[in-house]
Amino acid sequence: MRKIVWGCLSLFLMAVGSDNSWAFAPVKQSRQEYINKYARIAVQEMIDFHIPASITMAQACLESSDGNSELTKESNNHFGIKCKNSWTGPTVHHDDDEAGECFRKYRSADESFRDHSAFISGSSRYGFLFAYDIRDFKKWAFGLKQAGYATDPGYPVKLIKIIEDFRLYELDQLDWKYVKAPQQKTSHFSLFGFLKRKPANQNLGIATGFKPRTLERRNGKKAFIAIEGDDYARIAEEFSKKDWQIYQFNDARSGDVPEAGEPVFLQAKRLRAPRGNDFHVVQQGETLRSVAQWYGVKLSSLRKMNKLDEEAKVPVGTVLSLRKMAK
Repeated sequence: MRKIVWGCLSLFLMAVGSDNSWAFAPVKQSRQEYINKYARIAVQEMIDFHIPASITMAQACLESSDGNSELTKESNNHFGIKCKNSWTGPTVHHDDDEAGECFRKYRSADESFRDHSAFISGSSRYGFLFAYDIRDFKKWAFGLKQAGYATDPGYPVKLIKIIEDFRLYELDQLDWKYVKAPQQKTSHFSLFGFLKRKPANQNLGIATGFKPRTLERRNGKKAFIAIEGDDYARIAEEFSKKDWQIYQFNDARSGDVPEAGEPVFLQAKRLRAPRGNDFHVVQQGETLRSVAQWYGVKLSSLRKMNKLDEEAKVPVGTVLSLRKMAK
């Protein structure tokens, strides 16, 4: 299979202040960064709902201003979907065609992408799109305009340009003989009105450009290094674990996300660090939890060995005991 080769874009961080002095401007996420972050979700949505991942990703780029829009940042709404009568979940009001219009609010980007898929697949006016070849992104782009998704006459051309400029068409190149038939296109809501994610029916490693994760043994336990855009709930699904297990294994709380570069454990960590790792000197930017993750030690055990309570901070230079009770 062909590999997706993502390009690199530069971020310009400096802006001139009102007093003509240089100051740091708010960092805007680049389109490439946004794609890198959410392409995996778009591919999974294609597998579950048979909507081209290229189309989903291009729409997300356009509707969310690459994740930089206030609506997206405030409410995780990546597709500008308005409330409508059927929505029973949280809402937010935002100026659009009219002032103070009602938009859907989500707990995560993952829920926004899933609701977009259900919105397209669950409406009869978009039904004709599913007769198109899933790799024919141009036909899908013009079909969305025909179905009334957007009023902008240039909407299809904008989607196509994003897809071609960033080679998003490569996201659609699954080997479809390995893909199960799509499940019935019905919405699955929780008690709070949010769409529940259906079980994945394919390993994302089959998708072009997405290699299986490299697992390692860290302190004798299965783990891997997190990448940008990971979250514990999606990791739990990927490895057929319960959400609470992954949170517990990693001393995380519901809603936490792993930082890129930190270990993520798929098994319960040990009570002490590996032999030969008796102490650790805390460096700038480290926390008690990040040290526990790095050595594969339970956070509660690390606190106990160092006689620290849950609120304790560890200043730079603190010497932590990793294998036995500190004196």
